[in-house]
Amino acid sequence: MDMNKYELTFFCVAVLLRRQGVSNVGALQMSNSPELRHRGGGDADAVPIQDPKQVVSSDDEEMPTEEKLEGLSKILPQSTDRLGSVLDSWLESLPDRWRNWIVRGIFTIFMIGFFSFVVNRGAFWLMVLVLVIQLKCFNEIIGIGLVVYRGFDLPWFRTLSWYFLFTSNYFFFGEGLIDYWSIVLRKDEFLGFMITYHRLISFTLYIGGFVWFVLSLRKGFYMRQFSLFAWTHVSLLLIVTQSFMIVQNILQGLIWFLVPVSMIICCDIMSYVFGFFFGKTPLIKLSPKKTWEGFIGGAFSTVVFGLLLSYALVRNPFFICPIENYNEAGQNCTFPLAFVDVDYTVPRPFSAFYKALKREPVVHLPPFILHSVIMALFASIIGPFGGFFASGFKRAFKIKDFGDIIPGHGGLMDRFDCQLLMGTFMNIYIQTFIRVPNWNRLVQQILWLPVDDQLNIYTHLKDQLERSGVIAAV
Repeated sequence: MDMNKYELTFFCVAVLLRRQGVSNVGALQMSNSPELRHRGGGDADAVPIQDPKQVVSSDDEEMPTEEKLEGLSKILPQSTDRLGSVLDSWLESLPDRWRNWIVRGIFTIFMIGFFSFVVNRGAFWLMVLVLVIQLKCFNEIIGIGLVVYRGFDLPWFRTLSWYFLFTSNYFFFGEGLIDYWSIVLRKDEFLGFMITYHRLISFTLYIGGFVWFVLSLRKGFYMRQFSLFAWTHVSLLLIVTQSFMIVQNILQGLIWFLVPVSMIICCDIMSYVFGFFFGKTPLIKLSPKKTWEGFIGGAFSTVVFGLLLSYALVRNPFFICPIENYNEAGQNCTFPLAFVDVDYTVPRPFSAFYKALKREPVVHLPPFILHSVIMALFASIIGPFGGFFASGFKRAFKIKDFGDIIPGHGGLMDRFDCQLLMGTFMNIYIQTFIRVPNWNRLVQQILWLPVDDQLNIYTHLKDQLERSGVIAAV
């Protein structure tokens, strides 16, 4: 295609403007510029003029920029050290550093007390607490996305986000707890179809939301809508999936939930204390207040605290028995193997101490004590990286906290960033090294099969036991 010199000049200018970040060059388009059309010798009347009422995409204008992100801290709720006029008047004379220390300390004690109360209420209320925390954390992250992408005027986005949260919870919690729910539902076949068609129902719910999102797409907002769609799904992956794993840990036994959570709390508190009083060496740029002194002090304290807490709980059936067994047998439930004493030979050179005392170099410990050391190391070394990740996220959007629900601390997500990572690790650890098949549940599932299948299983199992010599052949 031939181009005259004016057309070539316009093309070069447009390319340069694009490279400089100027997206709207419509004002320079030859088809709409009478001056250029006249100079080019074209017929001005022959070129169609763009309709001024035509919708122009606002995606470029609405996408987040550094200038827009700078103002997020003024829009989103951020944590403060305010406790009310009375308490504030008592603390106003203190330096900001010590004021923050006191406020954080007060609410830390309050949160630990409330958490202890819920733990003593049992597994059901713990699962309710996890669900409430999940909802609030999701709300905080979605709220940031709505402000960043100016999504308040997008059609149905807030409703769709919560709809996908409900759908995800229905799938994950229904899939994971179906073994526990099915026994109740099978007794009278009430709502039994929810077991048989659980995945189909879940998929149908998700497809309904997917179609709803596609139908809500509006010209001029495609980039923002798809960005928020991705934001929602990443939030679901980080929060719903990990909270589901935490609930599974609770069902395995309260100790598998309580000890890891307490380790993260101990690590946070002691890292803050050691860093506050002794911190001098910066640890990571993402969190300028984190120091090596706090990191090492928190790690050592967590290992010691984890061993002491594990030793205190390891004999209590309320904490160590799986929830299903405890509900059936109470304090008389059978201890899982991880809590039955095992003889361990003390390795050299530590065995020399026992020989000096003329004692056999053997210790009697339940395996859970050794498991607690691994938990403590993960909580103190890897766990803080959940906090570093959250710090990087907040720095990316120029905000200090995820919310302001807890004075001195921020939002719930500020306090549970490490807990989510720890909960996922514990679930994988349990599935890999701890959990064993439940024969009672297997028998229950066999009894649900048709009679012919039950007879086939019986015949096959009988033949197998006879060949292995477990039972005498008839």
